Amino acid sequence: MYDVVIKNIKIIDGLKTPAYIGDVAISNGKIVLSPSNEEKASEIIDGTGLCICPGFIDAHSHGDIALGKDFTTLSKVSQGITTDIGGQCGFTSFPVNPKTLDLLEEDLSIFTDKFSKEMEGFTSFKKYLEYTSKLPLVYNTKFLVGHCTIRTAVMGFDNRKPTDDELEQMKALVREAMENGCMGISSGLIYTPGVYCDTDELVELCKVVKEYGGVYTTHMRNESNHLLDAINEAICVAEKADVPLCISHYKSQGKANWGLCKEGLKVIDEAIARGMDITLDQYPYESGMTHLYITIPPKYISNGIGGLIEYLKDEKMREEIKSEMLNPTEDYENFYLNAGGFEGIFIADCPEFKDPVGMTIADYARKIGADPFDAFFDILIKNKGVCTAIYFTMCEDDIFSIIKNENTVVGTDGIVKSFESKCHPRAYGTFPHAIDYFHKKNNLFTLEEIIAKITNLPATKYKIANKGAIKDGYDADLVIFDYDKIGPGNTYQEPDLVSEGIEYVIVGGEVVYHDKKLTGKAPGKIVLHNA
Repeated sequence: MYDVVIKNIKIIDGLKTPAYIGDVAISNGKIVLSPSNEEKASEIIDGTGLCICPGFIDAHSHGDIALGKDFTTLSKVSQGITTDIGGQCGFTSFPVNPKTLDLLEEDLSIFTDKFSKEMEGFTSFKKYLEYTSKLPLVYNTKFLVGHCTIRTAVMGFDNRKPTDDELEQMKALVREAMENGCMGISSGLIYTPGVYCDTDELVELCKVVKEYGGVYTTHMRNESNHLLDAINEAICVAEKADVPLCISHYKSQGKANWGLCKEGLKVIDEAIARGMDITLDQYPYESGMTHLYITIPPKYISNGIGGLIEYLKDEKMREEIKSEMLNPTEDYENFYLNAGGFEGIFIADCPEFKDPVGMTIADYARKIGADPFDAFFDILIKNKGVCTAIYFTMCEDDIFSIIKNENTVVGTDGIVKSFESKCHPRAYGTFPHAIDYFHKKNNLFTLEEIIAKITNLPATKYKIANKGAIKDGYDADLVIFDYDKIGPGNTYQEPDLVSEGIEYVIVGGEVVYHDKKLTGKAPGKIVLHNA
């Protein structure tokens, strides 16, 4: 007897097989393709007029920071995500050093409004897994370990090279994470304290990852005027350590740099041609979202966000920082210039002083009759540095060039802090938007091709066994959608509205989302690397 039979549905199997009408059954959490008509089923779903495909795999996720929370879960599952890769951009909740926990929480404050009371005990990945085993997981998650978190645990926010002993401590933390099932290490080289490391440090840590067949993913040191240098550094790290490389949210930021990502693709393809394994992930939007304070040069953040706020209260320091942002004397990812100034910086969310939310800084400054820099600095001060901003820095032509590369997968890079807080539309809408944008509106791919890009390709790249395809015996992680309706249901002003056209989401054979609501079932699992 089958648990579920989905009848008369258009099957897109994730393998680029031409779509066809058929039946799909589920038995004990596994797919049964072309089920027997003689077998009975506990539940029958009429798929007439609908499509079924493998569950979407979010290749770039920060959902691990608020794992198990209803708002995180809804943002993922409502757009068809059944598995994600958490721990990107150097940030994870483990391994914690209780002595530097305050600095780590500053770094992670962009991802959540509340930290677990048990976080002080996340001194290893094994300890963190003990915590996650108690959570009501609806979708599946595979973890990276964050370089920023590791460095914070060993060195705090110190702007220097590690000593030999400190490097060995960092390597030991990576080894523990890999031994217990992490898939690799992530770096965030524009964020404190990752921005303070050098290439050699990353190579040494990735050599440990190599021992366990893991990967290196990186938010590179620069995605604008020094993009090619950053690509070459990422390739150098992975090549010296002999590990697969994933370049996170690949793009070229700032109008002056549009098109540079195409030159970067040539460098990447040349490295692949000589034997490297490289993956790119991308969110399909012309804007990104991160900390608001990231617009300020990192040298002013070496004493933490609290130290930065003290600087901003001093008129002389404000003028110095303003001058550095306008005419930088050192290389850093200048989000202010990349966004074309404050007209291109949109305040997504603030925890305390919320007046600017939903406006660009330029519009807010005009509203209150203030100098835009003064408005910017005061927003940070009034919110103790914890604000998220959306930066409009990219162009459509670049987005299309990147997604058409055969090694590009899709990720949300989504951050949802609570039901009340605002976010980037990608947090709730990336995957339906990718289907609508790349296939339906712009015809860059057939339906079969775009589905393969968001299911089987990431499953293959990241060694996620038995997922990403509709095949006999594969895990029954499935999405049933209405082709005519599928697309994002949200906007920048209302980013937390769920997607259109997602009729059912099934994880491990259980329906976890239907009628635009979570069902309350929690069959999700932690996927351990090489398990």
